[in-house]
Amino acid sequence: MKVQGSLIAITGGASGLGLATANRLHGLGAKVALVDLPTSDGEAIAASLGEGAVFTPGDVTDEQSFGSALDAAEELGELRGVVHCAGAGRRLRLLDKEGNPGLQEDFEFVIKLNVVGTFNALRLGAARIAKHDVIEGERGAIVLTASVAAYEGQIGQIPYTASKAAVVGMTLTAARDLASRGIRVATIAPGIIDTPLLARLRDDVREGLAASVPNPPRLGQPDEYAQLAVHILENAYLNGETIRLDGALRMAPR
Repeated sequence: MKVQGSLIAITGGASGLGLATANRLHGLGAKVALVDLPTSDGEAIAASLGEGAVFTPGDVTDEQSFGSALDAAEELGELRGVVHCAGAGRRLRLLDKEGNPGLQEDFEFVIKLNVVGTFNALRLGAARIAKHDVIEGERGAIVLTASVAAYEGQIGQIPYTASKAAVVGMTLTAARDLASRGIRVATIAPGIIDTPLLARLRDDVREGLAASVPNPPRLGQPDEYAQLAVHILENAYLNGETIRLDGALRMAPR
């Protein structure tokens, strides 16, 4: 699909990977809808981007809220793509230091946000994209976000690993499911990206993380995620694949 002139919804669009993707897409002439929580900075960010950008508040775990956000986005035009960046992790050990089992509610929180949220991005996004005419052989594309933790989860990442492995597992099945509708699905599995979350870490911790990446030996940049997201949207033969974006990193147990 051609991103210029197309409407793309970006979940988690008010910060981190989502914001970088919104900036890059808008700079390439796409119309962008920043889907994020009402408490986010989405309204100010959309205003700063200017014409062709809108903030549509919504919760990806809630069908009505997220569906309304996508409907509001279509005031800018026909929805042709979704880049799903909304997600989070929560540290959880199977047993704590005293031998008590980890909290089920912490596990369920991450699963709901990362797995149910991805399911909603797929089904609710596809339902709207599928209504529009085929252009150059397709109706649109959906880009999901997993993590290298899907393959090498570290100690304390049980819920995050399980949720991101689920996203990887959904990718090919979703691409096959939506093939008859002319909608592609692919996933990015980022490594250590320099998002606002990592910015909270001490300098020595950040330096250690950067040094663990084989090549280039640094933290990834959010715009590098955005570059790949744009390529997936534009490359009509890229479908059903999960692409690691990690500088050849393979995570250690801790």
